[in-house]
Amino acid sequence: MSDTAAIVMLIGRIAFCALFMVAAVGNFTRGQMMIAQARSKKVPLAGLAGWPAGVYQVVASVSVAAGILPDIGAILMGIYVIPLAFYVHNYWTVKDPVQRQQQAFGFYRNMSLLGGAIFFFAYFASAGDNLRFVLTGPLFHF
Repeated sequence: MSDTAAIVMLIGRIAFCALFMVAAVGNFTRGQMMIAQARSKKVPLAGLAGWPAGVYQVVASVSVAAGILPDIGAILMGIYVIPLAFYVHNYWTVKDPVQRQQQAFGFYRNMSLLGGAIFFFAYFASAGDNLRFVLTGPLFHF
């Protein structure tokens, strides 16, 4: 991989992690509100929607952005957005058209993030030890 390509990939990794890091700040600063929202949406283990979810997002983001077992970080990100999409942004249950549209946006945003996480996982696992600007290589190789 060229230096230019490696730098572009690093920028992409950091940009992908930005939303997760901003969301983590919300989980730390508005944890009780996040827990209340999760409970109102009947999310299993809603009590984890506060600071534990923030820690999870920071760990996953640092893993991908810094390249510390980045394939595992990508898997963690993918796992995180699935219940968010189907429990928190279940737009098909919302009657109000404005709220329905907002929840649909959240659902499809999370599906896009899932696609990005799957892409990064596959990229990290296939690039293996050829990854650049990482602290460790991936755990998985294929």
